Amino acid sequence: MRTEAAKRVELVFSLFDANGNGVIDSGDFDLMTGRVLEAAAASDDGAKAAIRAAFRRYWTTLATELDANGDGVITVDEFRPFVLDPERFGPTITEFAEALAALGDPDGDGLIERPLFVSLMTAIGFEEANIHALFDAFGPDAEDRITVGTWAAGIEDYYAPDLAGIPGDRLVAARSV
Repeated sequence: MRTEAAKRVELVFSLFDANGNGVIDSGDFDLMTGRVLEAAAASDDGAKAAIRAAFRRYWTTLATELDANGDGVITVDEFRPFVLDPERFGPTITEFAEALAALGDPDGDGLIERPLFVSLMTAIGFEEANIHALFDAFGPDAEDRITVGTWAAGIEDYYAPDLAGIPGDRLVAARSV
């Protein structure tokens, strides 16, 4: 795994630990889902249902694949070695990427405006300066928008263990787990 990917793993763990208790559990995903849905007030019911399902599947996949001792929580040690495994997590990441990106396009024009992107990413827990750096790295158009496809692909790239120098690397700040 590349150093950049390892840093992304550490950040993802800290974000998934939404209640800050040092482990990931189903309650963390409930918290994050609620925050994201609140930020996506203008999205339709179908998009909201899709992100709920994607978060639920994400937790189920993590619990099934990573909860080594079956205690219902995932520690950072259980999380680190496995989460960036495309064979185990690829379909889950794809579903999540598509659902989150679609949530950012409530008017269905295929474009995501910066303010909603920032709101959704802040709801997940990313730092605002890093969110803006990511949006800029995606190459917004003259009206400060990116495509749904660009964001979805960027999310999938973020979880790729062999990629470095990707837009998503801009989300990694000096945080520790």
